[in-house]
Parts: sequence; C-alpha cells; structure tokens
Amino acid sequence: MSGQAIRTLVPLVVATLCLHLILIQPNHPHAVGWDALFLFPLELPAIVLALIALPASRALTAMRAFITLALTVIVALKVADYVSFSTLSRGFNPVADLPLIEALIRLLTGAVGPVLAALAVLAALLAVCAVASLVWWATGVWSRVSLPQGLSLSAGIVAVAVTVFAVAEVGHVMKTWRLPFDPPGTAFTARVGVERGIMVRNTLAELRAFRVAVREDPFADQVGLLNAIDRDVLVIFVESYGRTSFDRPFYADLHRTTLASYEAQLAALGLSMQSGFLTSPTKGGQSWLSHATFANGLWVDNQIRHAAALSSGRETLFHHAARNGFHTATVMPQITLDWPEAERMGFDLILPAKDLGYQGLPFNWVTMPDQFTLAALDRLVRNVERPEPSFVQVALASSHAPWVPIPDIFPWDSIGDGTIFNDVATSGDPPEVVWRDRERVRLQYKLAVDYALQSVLEYAVLHASDPPLIVVVGDHQAAEFIALDNRSDVPLHIIGPAHLVERLSEVAPYPGLLPDDAADVFPMQQVRDAILTAFTDVETSGVQQ
Repeated sequence: MSGQAIRTLVPLVVATLCLHLILIQPNHPHAVGWDALFLFPLELPAIVLALIALPASRALTAMRAFITLALTVIVALKVADYVSFSTLSRGFNPVADLPLIEALIRLLTGAVGPVLAALAVLAALLAVCAVASLVWWATGVWSRVSLPQGLSLSAGIVAVAVTVFAVAEVGHVMKTWRLPFDPPGTAFTARVGVERGIMVRNTLAELRAFRVAVREDPFADQVGLLNAIDRDVLVIFVESYGRTSFDRPFYADLHRTTLASYEAQLAALGLSMQSGFLTSPTKGGQSWLSHATFANGLWVDNQIRHAAALSSGRETLFHHAARNGFHTATVMPQITLDWPEAERMGFDLILPAKDLGYQGLPFNWVTMPDQFTLAALDRLVRNVERPEPSFVQVALASSHAPWVPIPDIFPWDSIGDGTIFNDVATSGDPPEVVWRDRERVRLQYKLAVDYALQSVLEYAVLHASDPPLIVVVGDHQAAEFIALDNRSDVPLHIIGPAHLVERLSEVAPYPGLLPDDAADVFPMQQVRDAILTAFTDVETSGVQQ
C-alpha cells in the first residue's frame, strides 16, 4: 500500500472509530461492558453514506452541522441519563430535571470541595466541546471522500435504506410501530433522541393535566378540620430512609434491631406505635418532591410539577393546620440559601440552618447533626409559650450523603450550641477517601440511617410523659447502588397516644415499628387527605360533607 493511500485511509479509520464509540456510548450503568464495543450502530453507515452521497455544497455543510449538534446533545443526554440512573434510578428528563444541575454542583462542592467541584464542571464543559469538535472533524473527513456520480447515487440509496432499518429498530424497541423484519443492528443513539423527544412532549402534557388537578381540592377553605388533635403534631422526614432498611440483610440486621429495641422501650413508656410503607415520588434524591407530595396531596415527581403546585395556591396540610387552630413551622437544617418558596407552603415560622443556632462544625455537606435539629425544634418552637399547639415539618439531614462522619448520641441536656459535636465532626476519613470504596460507602450509609433513627426515637422517649403525635416518614430510598434496592417504598411510623395513633390505621396498618414485609404500600400523595379525614370529627367540626 502506498504512502498516499495510508495517509488517506488512516483518517477515515480514526473518524469511523470515533463516530462508532460516540454512537455506542451507554446511558445506563448496567450497559457498561466490553460487549458494547461490538454493537453495530445503524446510524453509522447512514451518516457515512449520506456524507459521501452529497457533493460539496451548503447542504453538506448544513448536514454536518446538524449531525454534530444532534450527536453532541445526545452524548450529553446519555451522560445525564447515566448520572440520573446511578443516583435517582431513572432517566434524565430534559424538561423537569434541568434545575437538578445546580443541586448536583452544590452536592459535589460539599462532598469534594469547591476547587475539585469547579474543576469537574470545567472538565464537563471541555468534554462537550471536545465531542462537538470530534464529530465535526470526523464528518469532515468522510465528506471529502469523492465518488463517481453513479456510485454517489447508490450510496444515497443505501443511506436511505439503512435509515429505514434504523427507524424500524427504534420502532421495535419502543413498540410505537412495527415492521415485518428484524433490523440488522441497533439504533441506540437515535432511540435515545426519540425517547427524549417523546418524554418532553409527555411531560408538557402531564403538566397541563396537573395544573387542572391542583385546582380540584375537596378540602379547600374548610374550617373545623383536625379538631380531634389535642397536642403538637410533628411530621419528621428521615433522609434516605427506605424499604432497604427492612428487606436487605446488610441494612436490616442493624435497623430492625434498633427499631425493635425502641419499640419495646416506647411501649413500656405507654406510647402507641403503628407503621406501614408509602410510595415515594422519588429515589436517590430530591427530598423536596416527597415533602411536596406529602403536604399537597398530589403526585409531585419532578421540578415542573413542584413549581406548578407552589404557584397554584393549593392549600397544603400546613395551610389547613394553620387555619384550623395550629401554629405551623418548618425546621430545615439543610436550607442554606434563600428559600422564598417556603412562604407559599403554609408555614407561620420558617427556620433554615442559619436560624437554628448551631455553632458546631458541619459534618461535611450536612450542616448539623439530627439530634441538634430536634433539640432546636424544642427550643425554638415547642417550648415557646403559645395558646395553640404546633404543627411542624422537620427534615433531618444526618443520613444524607456523604454519610461521614457519623455523630454520636449525647444526653439531651448537654447539646447546648452544638460545639459538643466538634470532636466527632473532625473524626475519620473525609468523603473523598470513603467514596473510593462502595462497600465502605454502604457501611457509612447504614450507620448514618441508624443514627437518624436513634435520634428520632430518643426524642420520642424524651417526651414520652407528654407525647406529641409524631409522624416519621422516609423521604426516599437511597441511590440503587447504595440501597441495593430499586423500589421507591419508604417507611412510615406513627408514634404517640393510642387515641390518635389508631386513627391512622388505614395509612399505617401494622402495630409497632416493624411493618410486615408483605404490607400494602399506601400512596404518599393520599396521606394529606387521609390525615385531614382521620383527625376531623365531622359531627362537632362544622365541616361541609
């Protein structure tokens, strides 16, 4: 082979290989493997033949620009899918999930520090530019291949034929249409693009329907609700507390033991307990979607719905409580930025991290230990003299990633300003060391959830002589690679005096803190209405039926 032939052939081979690797790029952790290299992407011959068939012209330049833009966008979507499947156990929604990019950057900053986080963002932007440049170069190499006019026409015909095969493969997989033959390859990249297009269309349609649903509230403006409750009510969300704590031996061995121990202790103190499971709208993160679903009585599973619910004026559980004789509050130790949305959620008092009085060191991304948060709840809300009882949302944080270090349980009267936690906050390896080993991460998660459970249940023990009604909810399952479970079920525990706890038997049907493994799962979006119904004595309330 002559030197000229080699100089011509090598760029074509490299260009083809680059396009091949881009087209077979996986978008799911389970798809990663050497087998992926041997997939035959139907888009590849269609692209190459189309570039060869067109003569040098503006049309050819426009085609190269379109291919470059399309493949760059789909590569970015595949990466977003990969991250989303790894953390949230679902694909990335281009409409609903864009706000998560900022949240991801904040989480990354808390886990590895601002410098490494900034470098990661810069590397991501450079990678996008590199992909675009690579595709533009590769299409340019093939566009310079010239064929005789007859062969160019043939190449165009074959390109159309291969495109039909690609369309058929997409239809077979998505089951949106079917052709009477099996395509000889995969059009995975095209399928990702089509799927995201359909997802965008469906998301916008769902949003229109959701906006109608938020206006249909049977409890709107009702007076006399919740009149059966004679004390404080605490809705406590335990971060990343999911079904895996009951069903996966690695976690259940510890968490079940802790729950059983406190169940016996609380029963001896005269408290009643009932438990069950709820279906959470999210997995792996986005706790606020669970908070919104629980409070609004609507399925809020993405940021678009969340924004729609906030802007709709729909009354949350806390709006109803405020109008019916309760002082409402939210205690949110992980809120460190401005939070104007909270003013539309029905809270009389909003307590983000800066208002909780914590003077100790942070636990990496976690601003303060759960036990301090619960102590602050008493100091700032429950121990303040008011004529009305309190109805409070608390979102705990210690079992949020990165799960290092794990706080200790201290005597309640020693909590003070939180500086007692400083020695623990500086102990052990930092996240960047722990997260190099998945097994170690799982162990830290296991211990963090156990600490969170101990904090809540110790709080129940502390107040057993005059107990509030405590509703303990897991906000979501941890990411699948941590939880070893891809379900969206979360535990629910009701703790308090028997005359109130028994009213929520529909939602939490099993006595004690250990619900049956075969328990039916109650939809989280129905809990608001169940609470409003269960704790309203219609005969004495004046509620319209």
